Amino acid sequence: MTTNGRAIAELIPLRRCRTVTRDQFAAGSRNAPIVDVERFRSDLSDTLADDLTDPYAD
Repeated sequence: MTTNGRAIAELIPLRRCRTVTRDQFAAGSRNAPIVDVERFRSDLSDTLADDLTDPYAD
């Protein structure tokens, strides 16, 4: 970046961490709600289609 033709800064992409350490995962999991597996599967079944259809079929 320049001001009046003089360089004042550089723009570079941020390098964000794409991994989670074991400690970070454990810390995040401590406060996670307990998931009712049967309800979760039921919600998935209600939301997602079980059959494959061709949207372009006649």
